[in-house]
Amino acid sequence: MQALEQNLGYSFKNKSLLEQALTHRSISGHIQKNYERLEFLGDRVLGVAIAHLLYFAFKNEPEGSLSPRLVELVRKETVAEVARELKLNEYIKAMPKTLCLNENVLCDVMEAVIGAVCIEAGFEKAISLVDRHFKKHIEKSAKPKRDSKTILQEAAHRLQEVPVYELAKKEGTEHEPVFYIKVSVKNAGTAVGSGKNKKQAEQDAAMRLMEILEKKDGK
Repeated sequence: MQALEQNLGYSFKNKSLLEQALTHRSISGHIQKNYERLEFLGDRVLGVAIAHLLYFAFKNEPEGSLSPRLVELVRKETVAEVARELKLNEYIKAMPKTLCLNENVLCDVMEAVIGAVCIEAGFEKAISLVDRHFKKHIEKSAKPKRDSKTILQEAAHRLQEVPVYELAKKEGTEHEPVFYIKVSVKNAGTAVGSGKNKKQAEQDAAMRLMEILEKKDGK
């Protein structure tokens, strides 16, 4: 675990807390021995930490520019990428072992580690951890990305239509829900996106439908 702690830049006094953050429910269904509760906390801490960092990193930007940055930085793909950079996949305990490379699991474990740091050392240390490992991703977002739903709204307006969003299904547990949102634009197409909450799923669905529309336009 020393090598992992060096990667993290944080040394746990309570090693069992780090062990718990790395343990998938396939190894232990006991709520005090797997990462689910820590992931629940870490997910919220990550959101607040990123919002805090963006607030000070982009002092002259309005809320409308900060929000899409936040969405991009807390999305599953970004968090899983940070987990891979820290080589968390080499330390995750899960069966089968292929789960250690699963994007959802990598994202959850990264959030669980953030939650574990918050529990042991407090919110300031958790922010420092997020700052250290998400900083380059924050710097990548030097140009604000436009909100996917706004882009789709504008594209639909040109077609004199309005995007319609509806919940397709919900999977997972109460602690680890996955929402699937279907978005449709009449005479243009439909797409389904997923996320840990409805807002993320709607953004993902809008992005996927825009990709479909752009391919159509390119033909």
